[in-house]
Amino acid sequence: MSSSAKKAFALRLDPALYAAIERMAAAELRSANAEIEVLLREALARRGVTVRPPAPARRGRPPKGAEA
Repeated sequence: MSSSAKKAFALRLDPALYAAIERMAAAELRSANAEIEVLLREALARRGVTVRPPAPARRGRPPKGAEA
């Protein structure tokens, strides 16, 4: 099991709202979860709240000798 640096929590949404988010996500080639995160970041930015951008995902094979 990989450990995630993201906070997991349950979110209850109106089904029509979730359907709209899914449509937006599909148009942007994102998951619904990623789309919700983008929308929240945009809303916070409009209110003047700065959030550090997420660290890019580490890709590729780890260097030799590195721990997994």
